[in-house]
Amino acid sequence: MQNGEEVWTQLRESLRGNASEAVWAAGLSTLRLVDYHGDELVIGAPNQIQLQRVQQRYLPFITEHAQRVIGPEVQVSLTVADAPLSAPPAEPVGASAPTPPVSPPAPSAYAASVDAPARLDPRMTFDSFVPGPSNRLAFAAAQSVAETPGRAYNPLMIYGNSGLGKTHLLHAIGNYVRENYPGRRVLYVSTETFLNDFIRAIQTKTQLALHERYRENDVLLIDDIQFMEQRGETFHEEIFHTYNALHGEGKQIVLTSDRSPRDLAGLQDRFRSRLLQGLVTEVDQPDLETRIAILRSKAEVERIALPDDVTEWIAQRVRDNIRELEGSITMLRAFANLRQEPITLELARTHLTNLGQEQAVLKPETILSVVAEFYGLSVDEVRGSKRLRPLVHARHVAMFLIREMLNNYSYPMIARIFDGRNHTTVISGVEKIRDQLGSNPDLLNQINQLKRRLQGEM
Repeated sequence: MQNGEEVWTQLRESLRGNASEAVWAAGLSTLRLVDYHGDELVIGAPNQIQLQRVQQRYLPFITEHAQRVIGPEVQVSLTVADAPLSAPPAEPVGASAPTPPVSPPAPSAYAASVDAPARLDPRMTFDSFVPGPSNRLAFAAAQSVAETPGRAYNPLMIYGNSGLGKTHLLHAIGNYVRENYPGRRVLYVSTETFLNDFIRAIQTKTQLALHERYRENDVLLIDDIQFMEQRGETFHEEIFHTYNALHGEGKQIVLTSDRSPRDLAGLQDRFRSRLLQGLVTEVDQPDLETRIAILRSKAEVERIALPDDVTEWIAQRVRDNIRELEGSITMLRAFANLRQEPITLELARTHLTNLGQEQAVLKPETILSVVAEFYGLSVDEVRGSKRLRPLVHARHVAMFLIREMLNNYSYPMIARIFDGRNHTTVISGVEKIRDQLGSNPDLLNQINQLKRRLQGEM
């Protein structure tokens, strides 16, 4: 039997020879051998996010080549191994991973690089970003762009309200590219910085230097392009031609805004159409579980002992701004240090008085009440069994809203709310409303009005 080092060398050569440059650099080059014994091959990834990426995208590819090198019975598994591991003495067939042929450049190597002005925040990485239902597509798209710049989605446009993680994703893309593609030029700027550079170039007659600064990058990250709307035609021309120059050469462009490109009326139509040719994805306000995860992640990084009841209390009150979520922990730590006492719910209630309003829990009874009032009916009529058309319509709408807005309510649970109906009746009612929404604008308007009223109850 071959030893681990020989197997790993052959497997790396096989993977390297059959993977594209982008896949090798983004997913495979950082892997190392952890253990090889019998028909079990354990491969280490440098961190959890890389492990998940390899697990989801490249494990079948790795397994296929491992079977060619070792044999069809081999089982490949992954683990996190952030440092080379020596083979244990009792297992002579195991071996430590060979030192990768290409080492990440030391931080000083970036000092003279053209992407030094990018001012990327090293704390904003994919590892420190907390994905959830509200941002999962944007997170996945940002990862794909970082792994294969200029190929996956170009341009990538991320939009959403302030404080939901758009800037974090921009920095994460930039940091990932700089770490894994040290030869690529990366530039992160806010729209305000771009504008100031543009004005300064006109004043000093250094437009050529401006073109070099922006158009010679491999990855250009521009934050908050909604501030372009009120700028003059000349600035719009510069943005447009910079975009065309980069895109035409296959360079990656990522932009953020507080609104979709369709809603940025102040942009040139031709520039807006260019943005819509790529991937446009939204980040929305995080749900309760994601907010709790964000708080726990922040507390862990800052090494703050944050009790569960305090975490949930903050998450219930701050619903739509991640910065405020994270800032609340910093404030609590300051108050606790000042008073020389641990963080408690009482401390939080006393000192975080200006935190967002506590979120009430939406209940089926509230939905029934709002629907009944909206249609001029009583709750008993909506809940009951009479088959008059207005009652049936309101009943189906209520079923639909409970199902849509209360994810933890199953069809049988909803059936019990409506005088113990069979759950198949609820399914039929919900599907009937869902099917009509695409072709009945009046119904869509009713549903939207009801949702707004119910959200006001939360």
